[in-house]
Amino acid sequence: MSRTRVLAPADLNRALLARQMLLERARATPLKAIERLAGMQAQQVRPPFVGLWTRIEGFQRDSLLRSIRRKKVVRATAMRATVHLFSTRDYVALRGAFQPYLTSCIPPKAKAQLGGVALEDVVETGRAFYSEAPRSFKELCGHLEKKYPSAHPRIAAVAVRLNVPKMQVPTDTEWGFPSVPEWSAAEVFLGEPVPMDDDAELLVLKYLAAFGPATPADAQVWSGRTGLRKVFEKLRHRLKVFQDEEGRELFDLPRAPRPSAETPAPVRFIPEFDNLILSHADRTRIVDDAHRPALVSKNLHVAATFLVDGRVAGTWKLEKAKKSATLRMHPFAPLPPGVKNELTEEGGRLLEFVFPEAATWKVSIG
Repeated sequence: MSRTRVLAPADLNRALLARQMLLERARATPLKAIERLAGMQAQQVRPPFVGLWTRIEGFQRDSLLRSIRRKKVVRATAMRATVHLFSTRDYVALRGAFQPYLTSCIPPKAKAQLGGVALEDVVETGRAFYSEAPRSFKELCGHLEKKYPSAHPRIAAVAVRLNVPKMQVPTDTEWGFPSVPEWSAAEVFLGEPVPMDDDAELLVLKYLAAFGPATPADAQVWSGRTGLRKVFEKLRHRLKVFQDEEGRELFDLPRAPRPSAETPAPVRFIPEFDNLILSHADRTRIVDDAHRPALVSKNLHVAATFLVDGRVAGTWKLEKAKKSATLRMHPFAPLPPGVKNELTEEGGRLLEFVFPEAATWKVSIG
């Protein structure tokens, strides 16, 4: 009887980097890359562009903007009730699988603040409102306040946001979407129905392709859903099973890449809110537990990070002043001179990508 192979954190690290296109930049379109990543968190407009720049060879901003404006890529509420970029194909296939978590985000206490109005009525009113024309969240709040004066308007609007499939409408802004976006009902925006079938198996398979090998608990952290162990068990015959050093079962797609732990990993810049940092219950494959508190603020802002030898080694920020742009890195520990040189060179390229109009670029490590 063969023994189950044990994967060390270094093995899991290289597998994750391979799935995330971080061992070497991929020759892929933005559409294909977003599908390989099972979506890209897009709480802010710029980070997905940086995330693709760090993963795709020769990535240009306009290539993603074209896909967005042609409705091949959409920006919508998805896993963990957060805004993501998805390929339209994946969004339509997976939207129903997101709904169980989105429904759970409305506790009985919140429903009580609807002032006796049925949740279903609020949702249908919101669906009709977003089907008529693109509208902002603030406009939705005002509309619901007039129609249901006994209901808390923001609670009612959040109920609509979580239950009505809808998409942000792109504009001609430099990163594709304005800071205060307008939303449209997904079926109207796409011109096709969005089925609400709960295909949890597809959800798990997409997750493993992008983040495996992993446990059911890992997939639940990524998706926000509970009860996925049953789905993993149903899929067991289609998956390869490993163990981590703690004896936990790890599931994976049989033909997914699992390169050697000795595979070289170049320095990489990871943008704010990137799912690389957020998609496992046990994140020791990518970041030391001691550094995790530095990555998420009290208001849930997820810091931009940089990788050294495949692991999170610090955070970074961009600053713009008149015609100059600066990248400031804050390492968790002193960096060797050779690594500093690599980060400086890669950081200079990042600055040129984000701020091509700047007259000067500066990289600071300290």
